[in-house]
Order: sequence, then structure tokens, then C-alpha cells
Amino acid sequence: MATTDTTAVVLFNLGGPEDLAAVEPFLVRLFSDREIIELPGGAALQPLMARLIAKMRGPEVRGNYTLIGGGSPQLRITREQAAALEGRLNMLAGGGERYRVFIAMRYSEPSSARALEAIAAEGIRRIVTLSLFPHWSKATTGSSRNEFERTLAQPRWRTTAFEIAHVEHYPDDPRYLDAFADTVRTAYARIPHGRRERAVILFSAHGLPQKFIDEGDPYVDHVEATRAGLLQRLQVPNRQLLAYQSRTGPVKWLGPGTEEVIEQLGHEGVEDLLVVPLSFVSDHIETLYEVDILFAETARRAGIAGYFRPEALNTHPLFIDALAQLVLHERGTSRRHAEPLRAGVA
Repeated sequence: MATTDTTAVVLFNLGGPEDLAAVEPFLVRLFSDREIIELPGGAALQPLMARLIAKMRGPEVRGNYTLIGGGSPQLRITREQAAALEGRLNMLAGGGERYRVFIAMRYSEPSSARALEAIAAEGIRRIVTLSLFPHWSKATTGSSRNEFERTLAQPRWRTTAFEIAHVEHYPDDPRYLDAFADTVRTAYARIPHGRRERAVILFSAHGLPQKFIDEGDPYVDHVEATRAGLLQRLQVPNRQLLAYQSRTGPVKWLGPGTEEVIEQLGHEGVEDLLVVPLSFVSDHIETLYEVDILFAETARRAGIAGYFRPEALNTHPLFIDALAQLVLHERGTSRRHAEPLRAGVA
């Protein structure tokens, strides 16, 4: 049982199927989230439509996960990040306040409900939620925050006096940018010296439907803040571009698409390409399959000889320290969970 001096940190992440059998249930949960995907037929038919889509897309998605080892490594990596963050926070606390780190995945287990059950079982009442999406969008942090709030609103928690603060975005946090720049420099140094300054740096952010931005979602501004912070730190002369990956469905998406940009660069005669995944702090399907396999093959077919990407942040010590400092900064702003909280860093 924890003491009253313990603070729980809840890491928000997307989640993913740990094995091939979990692919369809994961897709059902994803496509059932009407806050980010409005399927035809209205809210009443969304669960049925989600199951149909999961059934149709299941074979292709299972094939993609087969190519990266038979499942998503996201839960394993998030657990490693949680352990590293807990250790760093407790070292910085210096024997005073203690910290315990928990995980709340949006579309797989452990969920927000499981996280709250574990926190309550240890007698902890102070919570800081920490998004593992540096750039705020209603499709990522917003959806996770809403699910967390819905869980808190359930009858079993209404009499529990949790005090809660939220870290919901950090696109221009100096420590986060220092960690990110370190991984990009390492990858940049792998480009053959004689060709290095002619290489193109392609930043690839996760795509979003354009209507989200039109409705006020700050995601693009956050992405640009991170890109600007990285370029300021890197100070390299290379041509650099921004594109968006993981775009699916018939709606208008942010563009241009990463794959199309790679093809165009090949047609222009580019020899070396450094692809920097801009929205992700750990390896998962978008880096291990989409960037490392799909885009690499696109580059090869387009005639690009050298294809490089930085390692994901994962448990990079500078990144873990950045997360710890964000938690410590927000720790003093906790409040009872019944109060309305705005989007952003609350």
C-alpha cells in the first residue's frame, strides 16, 4: 500500500495488438471510436460497421504485423519507458515524494479502467497523466483524455477524491527536442560523408483528416514547432521537407503524402534520404513497417541509393529525463477530478 506521499503517473498511449489474434479486436476498438472516425450509418450502427471493417482489413493488417515480428512492440516498449521514468522520477525526488508509473492504452489493454483500479489498490490519490503523443490532437491525446474522464465519471469513482494534473503536449519542450535531435544527428552521421550535405531530410508526421485542423485542432502547429526546434538544433544545410503518413479512407487528409514525396524525390535524382518520423516516441507499426519496410521499398524503386532513419526515442535517457521534468512541473497543478479541465496542458 502506497503512502500519501506517492503520486501516480499515467502514460497515455494508443496501444496495439500484441499478437496476430489480437489484430481484429484492436481494429474493432479503433473503428468504434466515433470521436475520431464517423462511419456511415450514425452512432447506432458504428459498432457493427467497425466489426465489418475489422473483418475486411484483418488479413492485410495481420500480414503487416507478421513482417515486424507477429505483433506490436508498443506495450513492451511503453512498459520499459514506464520503468525508466519511475526510476528517474524517484531519483529526482531524492527520497521525498515517491512516484509510481502506470499505463493507459486507448485501444488495447491495460485501459484507463485498469490503470485507475491499480492506482486505487495502492491507495494513491494524486495523479499526473502524461501523453506519449507530443503533439496534441483530438484523435490521440484528446481521445485518451476523454476515455480517462469517462472512466472517472463511473459510479465507483465518484466518491474517490483523486487530485489530477495533465501533461498533454510538449512539442517545443527543450529537453524533448534535445533528445530527438541527438537521435537525428546519429542517423545523419551514417550518411556517407561525401554525399551527406546533398541528402534530403524528410520529416514524416502521422496524418490527420483535414477537417480536424479546420475545426481548430492544433496538431499541425505542434508538428511545425517540433520541426523548427529540431532544425535549430541540427544546423545542417540540407534540403528538408514535411509530409504525412498513415493516411487511409476517402476523406481529405493532410498532405502531401510521405510515399508520394519519396517517389518524387527519386524522380528528381536524390541519392540519399533521411526520413525522420516526427510524431512517434516509440517503435510500432508506423515506424517498423511503414517507414522501415514500405517507404524503404518505395525509395529503392525510385532509385534512391541511401535510405536512413533515426532510432525511435524509446528509453533514450534524455527523453526519459524530459518526461520526468514535465511531470515534476505539472505536479503542483493537481486538482480534484470533478472540476472541468480544458484541452492542452492542464
